[in-house]
Amino acid sequence: MSSLLKKEKGFTLIEIVLVLAIAGLILVIVFLALSGAQKSRRDTQRKTDIGRVAAQLEQYASNNNGDYPTTAALLGNFVAAYITPNATDYQDPSTGAQYTIAYSNGNAPATGTMDYMNGDDCNGATMQAGGGARSYALVISLEGGGTACRSNQ
Repeated sequence: MSSLLKKEKGFTLIEIVLVLAIAGLILVIVFLALSGAQKSRRDTQRKTDIGRVAAQLEQYASNNNGDYPTTAALLGNFVAAYITPNATDYQDPSTGAQYTIAYSNGNAPATGTMDYMNGDDCNGATMQAGGGARSYALVISLEGGGTACRSNQ
């Protein structure tokens, strides 16, 4: 009779598996939340970087009678003079490579590329024509989806 009332010490296999399953579920949730937070941080960095390129465009304009680059060749000159010398300041947070600043072809920019268009303005997160000769728009793709647009208007 005494052996029937005696309880064994320790955990059963079912209890151990249940605890491991719960711990695994918690780790998956934390991993997914962390991944989303990292994307958000990188997108915030991209928005900051597009603002810094815009500031360099203003510097370019002040050195060129108020004119912004109007062709791909002039944009290349801008990049060579204002962005490339400070290349470490203009790097995509995902890859660490310097941003490519390209004259816009109207399509969404590729990852790590900022699209520039003279005479455009921003309509929310996209470019729209009609900004005027002394206006420009910069667009960059975001990891979280969509784009960010920055103009001088």
